Amino acid sequence: MAPRSYSSPIREEASAQTRRRIVQAASTLFSRDGYQGTTMPAIAKEAGVSVQSVHLAGPKSALLMAAFELALAGDEGTHPLYERPALAEIMALPPAEALPAYARFLAEANARTAGVDRALYVAAETDAGVAAAVDDLNRRRHHDLRMAISWMEAHSLLHGDVDADERAEVLTHLVSPATYRFFARERGWSDERYRTWLLDAIERLVMRAPA
Repeated sequence: MAPRSYSSPIREEASAQTRRRIVQAASTLFSRDGYQGTTMPAIAKEAGVSVQSVHLAGPKSALLMAAFELALAGDEGTHPLYERPALAEIMALPPAEALPAYARFLAEANARTAGVDRALYVAAETDAGVAAAVDDLNRRRHHDLRMAISWMEAHSLLHGDVDADERAEVLTHLVSPATYRFFARERGWSDERYRTWLLDAIERLVMRAPA
């Protein structure tokens, strides 16, 4: 007789909570110390778990991507951004409410991911696995923002005769964590000022055709 499989919801919940602590700790350290400066024992200490638990959660490169995904939208995975609860709620709003909410979400997400995003791109220069993950992230990011352009088009928010892919590329630049880092970290803008600029830039540079 085959052994009976046993699943405990309590055990599974505890395991999920442990993983979340590990990934959150990794996010903190990658943002502060970079990829090379972050060690598995340091993640374990920050998370309050054993080093073995951290290794069981995945290699450092996988934890780096998991840290970015968790910081971005509150959950892990490569599913499209518009399928995540926060974005799905925003896309269900009337356009007059959705656009400010979208800009606010992106601004807050960039504030959370700016450090991990920088660690990702630095690590990609020397780690082939991270480089492949960053390439995949960029493809998914462009797809997510192309869907945002489609949403704007469906709600008659796009004006002029500019190619939708070009608008998606402009939007990708505007909402990138790197753009946030320039304004908020290098130029010292407040998050509120950046959020106001972001909404205005989307309306001027994405929704309207150039003169």
